[in-house]
Amino acid sequence: MAATPIRRQYLSIKRQYPDVLVFFRLGDFYETFDEDARIVSKELAITLTSREMGRGKRFPMAGVPHHALDGYLAKLVNRGYKVAICEQVGDASLARGLVEREVVRVVTPGTVVEPEILDHKKNNYLVSVVKDGPEAGIAYADISTGEFRVAQLPGPALAPELDRLAPSELLLPEGLTPETTWPPAPVTRAGPSASDGDEAERVLLEHFAVTSLEAFGCEDLPLAVRAAGGLVDYLRETQKTAAGVLAGPSTYSLDKAVVLDAQTRRNLELFRSAWRDEVEGSLLWVLDRTSTPMGARLLKEWIGQPLLDLKALDRRLDSVQDFYADGVCRARVMKLLSKVGDVERTSVRVQRGIANPKELMALKRGLELGPEIKAAIQEAGLNGVSWALDSMPDCTDVADLISRTLMDDPSTTVGGGGVVRPGFDAELDKMRNASSEARGFIAALERDERRKTGIKSLRVGYNKVFGYYVEVSRSQLSQVPAGYIRKQTLVNGERYVTPELKEFEALILGAQEKVEELEEAIYRRLCAQVAASVGKIHDLAGALALLDLFSSLAEVASLYGYVRPKLAEDGAINIVGGRHPVVERVVGEGVFVPNDLHLTPDRQQIVVLTGPNMSGKSTYMRQAALITLLAQIGSFVPAESAQIGLVDRIFTRVGLQDDLSTGRSTFMIEMLETARILHLATPRSLIILDEIGRGTSTYDGLSIAQAVIEHIHDDPRVSAKTIFATHYHELVKLADSFPRIVNYNVAVAEEDGKAVFLHKVVPGGADKSYGIHVAQLAGIPRAVTDRASQVLERLENGERPSPGVVPRAEDSRSWQMSFFSLPAESSPVVKELTEMDIASMTPRDAILKLYELQEEAKKGRGAE
Repeated sequence: MAATPIRRQYLSIKRQYPDVLVFFRLGDFYETFDEDARIVSKELAITLTSREMGRGKRFPMAGVPHHALDGYLAKLVNRGYKVAICEQVGDASLARGLVEREVVRVVTPGTVVEPEILDHKKNNYLVSVVKDGPEAGIAYADISTGEFRVAQLPGPALAPELDRLAPSELLLPEGLTPETTWPPAPVTRAGPSASDGDEAERVLLEHFAVTSLEAFGCEDLPLAVRAAGGLVDYLRETQKTAAGVLAGPSTYSLDKAVVLDAQTRRNLELFRSAWRDEVEGSLLWVLDRTSTPMGARLLKEWIGQPLLDLKALDRRLDSVQDFYADGVCRARVMKLLSKVGDVERTSVRVQRGIANPKELMALKRGLELGPEIKAAIQEAGLNGVSWALDSMPDCTDVADLISRTLMDDPSTTVGGGGVVRPGFDAELDKMRNASSEARGFIAALERDERRKTGIKSLRVGYNKVFGYYVEVSRSQLSQVPAGYIRKQTLVNGERYVTPELKEFEALILGAQEKVEELEEAIYRRLCAQVAASVGKIHDLAGALALLDLFSSLAEVASLYGYVRPKLAEDGAINIVGGRHPVVERVVGEGVFVPNDLHLTPDRQQIVVLTGPNMSGKSTYMRQAALITLLAQIGSFVPAESAQIGLVDRIFTRVGLQDDLSTGRSTFMIEMLETARILHLATPRSLIILDEIGRGTSTYDGLSIAQAVIEHIHDDPRVSAKTIFATHYHELVKLADSFPRIVNYNVAVAEEDGKAVFLHKVVPGGADKSYGIHVAQLAGIPRAVTDRASQVLERLENGERPSPGVVPRAEDSRSWQMSFFSLPAESSPVVKELTEMDIASMTPRDAILKLYELQEEAKKGRGAE
């Protein structure tokens, strides 16, 4: 059977997007067909129908209303599907036959712009990666904000950088597969630009209309250029308008930032709680008092990429200090910022032509608040933040343009006459008045016709098929005037038209069509005018994000008693009265026990930390890392005072976990992570190691732990400031032999045989582990802990039977009394042992004598 023209049109488009769900616009619906329809019906729980698209041939079909598209897209994209949006691009009224249709964009996880799908507090990155030998190129973009950055970096630095970016979608050239250390993300194959440097350069030069890549500082970064070219090419192919919103690629270097690997981010719970896998309970949760989406996104960026630039950090701290010192100004600014909205993302939606009138009015309100916020800060005399105000443009001209054009509370949809402000366009006003007058006539016509005909049930109605009509019920058809022209017969009556009604119908519909045409043209022109100022709007958004973040950090410092840290290029970390920023919020005000920390490269490079489980060792170590990190994002810190020598890397090896997917044991993971730390750490790094060696036998573990400490101390390429927590109490002796190793322990008091954890870190090493006390606190049955106490006492007294296991009480009579506590005269074996001249015996003689004594002892036991 021959397919219908619309079926052929659909199949032609579907062939171009075989692995994508095609949403095909038909009137007020987006329809899907064939296997796409079956998938959409199942995933969205909507009815699967069918449509005849060839003589006698029906095809599966499932559709969604065009006005509800965003909600359905969210579900599909979140479940890993890509969706091609196929729109009617031709004018249906002018089309001869089929309306022209084409795919205007392909919605993928990394190219989403719908507010309903995006998390307004974090960026949505599409990341392009290229690798060649020991180096990698990376380019990432957030098309909802226009951000576009590129870098070329060493291969080992790629995984931590990808973890920082948390890509929503990875763009990889053919032949490159994701590595196991990369964060999981959907993969899309890049085009030829990612593999061909010349082609990538051509794409970038053409797209950004420049003659040289020197304008972007990446002319000597061939892998970064390939990654960027692949990304731009992908966007131009799938998004039509998205590539146009990208700023020129900005190069960046990892040398200016603290390196945090995935393990460290997870161990320190920077963005999510390890226990509940949610934001609550993380560092971000404590710090986020931001008032704008831009500020929230910037805070996440800063936490994930602390700085090494002392000058930039002092500038940030000066700004926080200003807001910290002036609570009145801080409160005023935060209140104003809370009304700003997402200026950054909304401006990009305007630029792409997909913003609705209400979004444009929200943008207007945000732009109007800029000068008011700036004035509030200047009136308060906050000089420390003046550098942020210098980059804050005045966008009130754009706000005024929007205000003059749009109604105060416009309709969401354009074309119905409820968007453009009356008085803005004379012709539009005329057409609206004509339409309104005609509508008034129609309303009056119903009253007049009832009066003239005496038909009380007569009514005037409208539908898209017949237009306006007069409807009369069957019981009153005899009263219908001769001038009525019958148009449609119903079960309960008839529908008619009159010449007068058709005349006004033409006037109404003509006026409505003209209103729609004029309003759409005015709105498109307004969006284009606003888009021309998008660079200025983004500068304002950036300045507002900074002010939001500084006031937020100051608010946190004021609420929780944080202090400004003193920073130095390198050297000591001295923290007095330090607190864990998250734990103190969880346990409640005044409960957390503060502790000091002193790490110096020349005297106290390594702290060997001992103490029982649950006493606070891990909290102490993590708070040291978090206070250092907070200082290096430009935040105040939870302490009485803090002096921080900037660190270039923070490493943590905390916690036990197997990797079932790769078959790696706990111990193997521990060793791999420790090896990585020892290879990458520098004298400027901070290392947190917890219980190294516990995943293997005691002697193996102790040997490895000691060797690791010695290596960090002795190797000048490492020599990092380190906190090493351990239950191997033997390691405290290292402080006697190594000049830069010191011992600290978490104090424990014993009251009535019970351990009381004081959570106070004091000098010296611990002499007990209190493991049985912890077992009691955990709810281990009393019988078990009592038996454990018996076994522990005997083992500590050296009473170890030869198999190495302490017998049960009822089986241990012969063992309970020490063999050597018997008087010599009571046992010939003991007597002979005490009189034996071992020094004069050969090894062979000693073994024979030992065998002989063993046989005598057995005979003696049998006699009993």
